[in-house]
Amino acid sequence: MKKRYLLLENGSVYEGEAFGADVDIMAELVFNTGMSGYQESITDLSYRGEIIVFTYPLIGNYGVNRDDFESLRPAASAIVVHEIARRPSNWRKMMSLPEWAEKTGMPGITGIDTRALTKELRNQGSMKAALVDEITDEVVAKLKVFETSKTMVADATTKTQYQNPTDGVSIALIDFGLKNSILRSLAKRGVNVMVFPANVDAETVLAANPDGILLSNGPGDPKDVDYAIPTIQKLQKHLPLMGICLGHQLFAIANGAETYKMKFGHRGFNHAVRTVSKARLDFTSQNHGYAVERASLEKTDLVVTHEEINDQTVEGVRLKGYNAFSVQFHPDAAPGPHDAEYLFDEFLNMIADSKKETTNA
Repeated sequence: MKKRYLLLENGSVYEGEAFGADVDIMAELVFNTGMSGYQESITDLSYRGEIIVFTYPLIGNYGVNRDDFESLRPAASAIVVHEIARRPSNWRKMMSLPEWAEKTGMPGITGIDTRALTKELRNQGSMKAALVDEITDEVVAKLKVFETSKTMVADATTKTQYQNPTDGVSIALIDFGLKNSILRSLAKRGVNVMVFPANVDAETVLAANPDGILLSNGPGDPKDVDYAIPTIQKLQKHLPLMGICLGHQLFAIANGAETYKMKFGHRGFNHAVRTVSKARLDFTSQNHGYAVERASLEKTDLVVTHEEINDQTVEGVRLKGYNAFSVQFHPDAAPGPHDAEYLFDEFLNMIADSKKETTNA
């Protein structure tokens, strides 16, 4: 295996061995604390424009299979591991992770002290980084001026409307970087899903006559998706609405809240979240580098419904007087625990109650 280097914007250099595609990459460097689920993470479009550092020491031990993709190609720009499995074994395996990475154009580096690297990211925060075969003055200069894309949602969203038809409740899903597991969770409940691009207008959505609205997860800074705010503001007045991850942040902004970039974010599958109104604690799957500013909620009609127990990050809100709420974590939980999947059922119950009220009005 040939040498490959990870260069951080603060000048730190980590030397390892290359696997996957033979390309150089510059992106934001973040870490993921999950012990498994690497395939779902790598293909989760919320990781678009990011290099993932996996803190678990062995990655790739069960290979890559046909069932666990969150999108069809890698969303992450590259991955960093302590050890890449040489002999993966699982009855569902179709190929090894390095083979799949090479076929799909994603570079990786193994042999890295990921514990030391993660400590550096925790202390200094997420940083820009370059994954290269050779560190040159040109690479250093490019990294200094490198900026992450502001069009990641536009690049990730579907370009056309499509449908996963059933005879059940109809939900319009606005795709900001949709995970397949959200569609699976809705399909399991017999929901008729109509998927719309991120830049859809409210009139187009309402013309499809849905029973509810779902705002999906997605990558990047929510402030780069300001074009979606008027649509959300109009839709929440007409139909029950639920937001997930980036959809949560956009829902909060649409109702007067502010967001901020976290020091190193929440990326993993064991984040404990407290439901404020109940004696309930859920372990959740999370992947976000931005969060809703709690202090900014005071001037809004939003009420905090969930919070992370370690740092008290706002993890959920609801809008007074409307059938509208959102959560920062992933109730679809792929990968991760299924504690919070009940939120899809609560959303469907909200839709059913709203339809009854409309019928009786």
